[in-house]
Amino acid sequence: MNHLKIAHKLNLGFALIVALFLLMTGITAWRVEQVSLATKRMEEASERLKIGSAWQGDVRQNSARSLAVGFAQGTEMLDFFKSAMAATSQDTNVKQQAYIDRATTPQTQQRAQKVVERRKLWLAARDEVNDMKLRADAQQIQRYVQQTFIPATDTYIAAIQELVDGETQDVAAAQAEIRAMFAQLYTIAGILIALTVLAAVVISWRLSRGISRGVERARNVAVRIGEGDLSENIEVLTRDEIGQLLGALRDMQNSLSGVVRTVRHGSDSVSLASAEIAQGNKDLSSRTENQAAALEETSASMEQLGSTVQQNADNARQANQLAQSASSIAMQGGQVVAEVVDTMKGISESSTRIADIISVIDSIAFQTNILALNAAVEAARAGEQGRGFAVVASEVRTLAQRSAEAAKEIKSLITVSVERVQQGTTLVDQAGSTMDEVVSSIRRVTDIMGEISAASTEQSAGVSQVGEAITQMDQATQQNAALVEEMSAAATSLNSQAQELVQAVATFKLTGHGHQSTPAANRPQAAPRTIASPAPSGARTAAPHPAPVAKILPAATLSKPETDEWESF
Repeated sequence: MNHLKIAHKLNLGFALIVALFLLMTGITAWRVEQVSLATKRMEEASERLKIGSAWQGDVRQNSARSLAVGFAQGTEMLDFFKSAMAATSQDTNVKQQAYIDRATTPQTQQRAQKVVERRKLWLAARDEVNDMKLRADAQQIQRYVQQTFIPATDTYIAAIQELVDGETQDVAAAQAEIRAMFAQLYTIAGILIALTVLAAVVISWRLSRGISRGVERARNVAVRIGEGDLSENIEVLTRDEIGQLLGALRDMQNSLSGVVRTVRHGSDSVSLASAEIAQGNKDLSSRTENQAAALEETSASMEQLGSTVQQNADNARQANQLAQSASSIAMQGGQVVAEVVDTMKGISESSTRIADIISVIDSIAFQTNILALNAAVEAARAGEQGRGFAVVASEVRTLAQRSAEAAKEIKSLITVSVERVQQGTTLVDQAGSTMDEVVSSIRRVTDIMGEISAASTEQSAGVSQVGEAITQMDQATQQNAALVEEMSAAATSLNSQAQELVQAVATFKLTGHGHQSTPAANRPQAAPRTIASPAPSGARTAAPHPAPVAKILPAATLSKPETDEWESF
């Protein structure tokens, strides 16, 4: 029954009730037919009883007439009753034939045959009485009546009475049978009616109970799902419409559970990701502010570096002038050997001064190298936007190294010149060759100083370009800071919306892993990243000493990977 649909259950229940009703109707019709047959038999018996009673009356009437004729004196009584007796006999013949026609059972036929035989004997005795009335005396007639006619009449009437009694019994039996049939019909009909009513009540109760319980269960499931409780397992025990409805609710609950799990997982992920983005934006904003401050310090350092480079260029020009003067003095010394000692002293003093200048140049080159290294570090911190600045800083560092090497070489040359000047007083006879060497050395110094002057000029131009690049980086950093603030606000709004979504989805109760998730606001946030503070500005400050000017690399060099830029380290 649980696997049948409601319509089939109703049809089956109504079919059972109709079957019981048809059974009751069939039994009733069958018993009514039996009652009808019994009634027909009773009517036939009543008709035969009526005929037999009338037949008995005719027999008694003619018997009385025959007795009157037999005991009467003379033939007047015979003449008086003769026509009446003939008419009664004719009527008796009709009744006899009518009874025989209606005698359909063996008992009635046997009784009719017995009466017919007794009637024949009685008719013969009656006719003999009538004949004897015409030819015999009264005593013979009375004796015959007493000995023959009256016994024949008694047996004839007894046979008729037996026939009437038999028909009376048949009528009574038919009536009793009819009453028994009606009683049985009432009993069977009552039982069938009770069974039909009981079946109707049971079927109606079972159907209404099953439908109402199923609908109530479906309603409770729908209410529970509407309240957000998706944790209960919906069992489908039937295959009817209620079972199909519960199955559909189960499928809907499973689909809704999957959607809620997906939305909950997505909302948790979005909440956590937005929180991390917000924290990352805060870190990025802080780093951007620090980078802006570092760029400001770098810009100030570059201004100081520019002034230092300019001073280096001035010193290089002065050194060039001194080298030219030394060259002229050396040539004059070649012409005036007599003034070699004085000239050598002057050269010694000039060489000492040049050595000091070279030391200053060496110090400036070292400081320039340090500044270029700091600039490269700051460019590396700036990331992609400081890529060009890193290349320029690397080139400046290269030029500074070259300046240091040139200064060392000049220093070594000056040392040699000093030693030669010291030996010049004792080696006057070698003054010619020595002066030639001095002139050659001074020419080399002049050339080197020219190169230093040109390099300082190029370095000054490069520092100017670096300053412009840092200014552009500062502007880009400020724009990045504004964008980071906007991104931080958007991430904060996204995090708030994600937390609202998490709280909305948290109202659903799921089975298994579908427990209520912890809102993203209560989860541990991502640890803030440590931001490296910029180096103190004092570390970037250098004394305003002259330094050689570096050449600017072509644009193709700027596109090299970052690893190539740091190979010199």
